[in-house]
Amino acid sequence: MKTHGTLARWSACLAASLLATACGGPSEEQKEDPPAPVVCASENNPFADKVVSFTPGESAGFGQDGYPDVVLGPPHGGGSGMGSLDVLSLGRGGEIVLELTDIGVVDGPGVDLLVFENPFGNFMETGIVAVSEDGQSWHTFPCNATDWANGSPGCAGVKSVFSSPDNGISPTDPSVAGGDGFDLATLGVARARFVRIQDTGENSYGFTSGGFDLDALAVVNGSPICEWK
Repeated sequence: MKTHGTLARWSACLAASLLATACGGPSEEQKEDPPAPVVCASENNPFADKVVSFTPGESAGFGQDGYPDVVLGPPHGGGSGMGSLDVLSLGRGGEIVLELTDIGVVDGPGVDLLVFENPFGNFMETGIVAVSEDGQSWHTFPCNATDWANGSPGCAGVKSVFSSPDNGISPTDPSVAGGDGFDLATLGVARARFVRIQDTGENSYGFTSGGFDLDALAVVNGSPICEWK
């Protein structure tokens, strides 16, 4: 016959069986799994790596024969007097979402991200830039597309592009690369892996080269993207 003390110990042992076997060490099922390793991207590519989606608007078409490569990789700037033809026209209200898989944008000193279009002289076509860490929740930079007198502040597609693979001008140095700079601090965002660009609807349209013409984007301040495996 079990004594009260023996029953108490047996009951306690039974209650603890979720964590231990026979009041000893944990069972195989109860052992905690070892922590999953963190794997960081080994590439050092500051440019867009993947197109998540592209929704062309009216008068889009130019550059689609080279899509998606035409918007991936470095910019092909033509300087202040000539716009690049290595671009993808979004069309009226068209939208493209790009993903960074090697280096994510982080909030650092000054400009964190550069977006390159193909403006030249006094001709420009503007786009609205937004960023996201998960591709679902977006943060949009203010863009005043109709304030032409002040250079459509906050919009992409305003400043000429000088960096190109064949001229040695760094595409990640805002002081020489050209393009339009964006600072995550403006939005209170610490990090982003996705960039969305939308034509403002305030540009020139017609034929197949209407609207914002995307050349490339480049991470200025960034860190490797790491994931649990």
